[in-house]
Amino acid sequence: MAEPLKNHFGHEVPARIAAMIRAVHPSFPAQAFIAESLQGYEPLGLTQRGWQIAHALRHHLPSDYAEAIAILLASLGPRPNTLADTSMASFLYMPHTFFVAEYGLEHFDLSMKAQYELTKRFTAEFSIRPYLIRFPEATLAQLERWATDPCEHVRRLISEGTRPRLPWAMRLPAFQRDPSPVLALLEKLKDDPSLYVRRSVANHLNDIGKDHPGLLVQTTQQWQKDATTERQWLIRHALRTAVKRGDAGALATLGYGSEARASIRDAAISPPAAKIGGGISIAFDVMNEGTKPQRLMVDFQVHYVKANGKTSAKVFKLREIELGPKATLRLSKNVSLREMTTRKHYPGVHRVDAILNGQVIALGEFDLGHQ
Repeated sequence: MAEPLKNHFGHEVPARIAAMIRAVHPSFPAQAFIAESLQGYEPLGLTQRGWQIAHALRHHLPSDYAEAIAILLASLGPRPNTLADTSMASFLYMPHTFFVAEYGLEHFDLSMKAQYELTKRFTAEFSIRPYLIRFPEATLAQLERWATDPCEHVRRLISEGTRPRLPWAMRLPAFQRDPSPVLALLEKLKDDPSLYVRRSVANHLNDIGKDHPGLLVQTTQQWQKDATTERQWLIRHALRTAVKRGDAGALATLGYGSEARASIRDAAISPPAAKIGGGISIAFDVMNEGTKPQRLMVDFQVHYVKANGKTSAKVFKLREIELGPKATLRLSKNVSLREMTTRKHYPGVHRVDAILNGQVIALGEFDLGHQ
């Protein structure tokens, strides 16, 4: 099992922040700040630790927000000149963004400047959201001005910070109801030179599709016109959830709009009696029953048994194929049944289906038991 993220945000973090602040503000009470930050620290989760440090910053920096944020920004040091960093090092600045989110709402311009600097080092996708809720027009206008910024981290903030269903973050119900204000921003970023930014745009569209599937299809179909290879990738990534649920419009956008004239043969699920902690193998033949070549998007789904005995389908991507007339192709996939942080397994009969261009075809089942 993966090590908890909070273990990478340990007791040394408040000490590092204190040293950075002392370097530019010698009167900062470092020991008192560290002691408050670490009080009851061990059982706290990652973001809880970030918030606790942010509250301690408020107590030990000057009470005037303008003075406090100036000290914090001066303590940041030079901006790293690197591409997107997926390590935990940048999380050092998480308490700084929480400080801006909690205490800066009455100082819009100062807080926008702070988030501009912080997002280059960590991300302001969480701290920008209270401003989008309280000052939607002003915040959107600021984000639009940043759409041509030379820093990819700043441009990504425009898309990621406005995502209505951003993980770990507060929802943005106004944009869930009406995504049109942010769609105008995504339009400016759809051909961004950075994959880091384009992936965020795709994830944002995927979020929109969960509340407005028709708007997602409409937008991606419009973006298909004169689409570059990079934009085509973005569109496919944006449609991934809609494709998994067999949305006809999404499949048509990707060229799989016609009903599959194909059959499934010789399906095999082994072992038929599986054990939690083990795995299964799923295999079947796909045959083109037509007299013309067919493009087929082939997926499969497992109906996992839940704790209450009901089932919930999980779709697995398989392959996109082109079959000639009467041609047959055998496909297979191994599926792990080990316990995961994202999925707990329960004993019972699990049904398995193939999905051809969104059409569900039963393959069979396996009985899952304890080791």
